[in-house]
Amino acid sequence: MFDWVQYIADWLVYDVLDLSKGQHLAAALNFFIYDTTKILILLFMVIFFMGIVNSYFPIDKVKNYLSRNKLYGLEYLMASLFGVVTPFCSCSSVPLFIGFVRGGIPLGVTFAFLITSPLVNEVAIGLFVGLFGLKTTIFYVVSGVLLGTISGVILQNLNLERYLTPWVKEVLTNAQREQDIFQAEKQSFKQRLPIIWAEVIKILKGVIPYVLVGIAIGGLMHGYIPEGFFEKYMDKDNLLAVPIATILAVPMYSNASGILPVVQVLVAKGIPLGTAIAFMMGVVGLSLPEAMLLKKVMTFKLIAVFFGVVTLCIIFSGYLFNLIL
Repeated sequence: MFDWVQYIADWLVYDVLDLSKGQHLAAALNFFIYDTTKILILLFMVIFFMGIVNSYFPIDKVKNYLSRNKLYGLEYLMASLFGVVTPFCSCSSVPLFIGFVRGGIPLGVTFAFLITSPLVNEVAIGLFVGLFGLKTTIFYVVSGVLLGTISGVILQNLNLERYLTPWVKEVLTNAQREQDIFQAEKQSFKQRLPIIWAEVIKILKGVIPYVLVGIAIGGLMHGYIPEGFFEKYMDKDNLLAVPIATILAVPMYSNASGILPVVQVLVAKGIPLGTAIAFMMGVVGLSLPEAMLLKKVMTFKLIAVFFGVVTLCIIFSGYLFNLIL
């Protein structure tokens, strides 16, 4: 879908700027151009689409439906499964997260999607089968979906909505105001479009600075942190290797397909599979750039709770992998 963006990034970095492919600066800059462009396109598409959806399906109706109908946790599972079919990295999942919040979807359900989306997708599954076999792949996919589902349930029960930023509350208020106007005046789609467009531009202006800072951090991590930097902390004789690997993975930033070859090298060097997978989950599921993007919608306290819950679930999964596989 975004191959053309990669071609443009390559052209700008390697042809226009004439940087060498082996340079750290080239790798960091290429990553920044590609990811910034991709995420801004996703933001525009998702916010515009959710604006259209919200204009016809009021937020209150969505909230009321989900509160009145007992789905017995299926809404969290469905959000996690939706994350499986969206091949996004942690930062690219944030636009959809913002769209879900704007659409009145409960916070825990949106978290379930945000957690699973970068961890499990069809590209990662294909690579996993080739590198580690079908049994390990099935276990990984099931554990990834369960990780998102269970984390979403936990986060929902913590009643964290009060820790959303004032910006999000303003966006929700504006969305509700727009819906009241649309319903009261029975406006056509053509009449609704300028209002939806104005809200899209307003949201983009608020988010863009966080996108630029977050992806800049990711670019530096991608270009300057050597792949073998953390290997010495994951020794199989270290009982704390799983939590250490998970925590040290957070500064790194990659998608599942990018980090899986590294996981294969770690396992080949004798690092337990569960420890290596916990490291992978930490890299793709949590990252500093993602935290920077989420800062626009969450307070630091909410980000800390989110990262803390997911980190604990990843650590548990890592130990479970080491025990079973």
